[in-house]
Amino acid sequence: MSAAQAVFSGWMEIEDTDEQQRAHALDQAVAALVEEYAPALYRVAYSVLRNAADAEDAVQEAFVRVLRHRDQLGEVRDHRVWLIRIVWNVVLDRKRRMKTRPETDDVTELARVLPSGGLSAEELAAAAQHHARVLACVEQLPAKEREVLQLAAFEELSSVEIAAVLGITESSVRSRLFRARNLMAELLDHKRSLR
Repeated sequence: MSAAQAVFSGWMEIEDTDEQQRAHALDQAVAALVEEYAPALYRVAYSVLRNAADAEDAVQEAFVRVLRHRDQLGEVRDHRVWLIRIVWNVVLDRKRRMKTRPETDDVTELARVLPSGGLSAEELAAAAQHHARVLACVEQLPAKEREVLQLAAFEELSSVEIAAVLGITESSVRSRLFRARNLMAELLDHKRSLR
């Protein structure tokens, strides 16, 4: 049982007569969600926005939405998928408003989303360059294929979870993911042949 689930099961047992205790328990539940899921939500937001400040703002906006609806937290089955769907919607709203996507070639920002355990400076730089090439290929994918690939690759969501986040069928997810992987293989092969 995750920390968030433990807090949720505890607040559900509080009697409705003590609203102050219930409100405090709900605040603790939201705090547990922030602690447990903020890094994953940041990765989702960053994978789309490619800007650290925008990704952090998107995560904060998602948690503000959670706070507004915290009375309904007990009804949510899978908090991770629910939160990813919220941040996904926030990110898409932001992209529509921005109309252009600021890109970053900053290795420091790329390092924030890359695991770096035990890598030398040269290996880390090479990994960041490879990561940048892969991200550039992801950007060339059609929007529908790019969305499922980002959720599958960056957040390791299952087909069922991706379907819930995007509001599509699981078979659509699988076919989009299949097309995305084939297109990525072609794009990466093409990039290698250009070097």
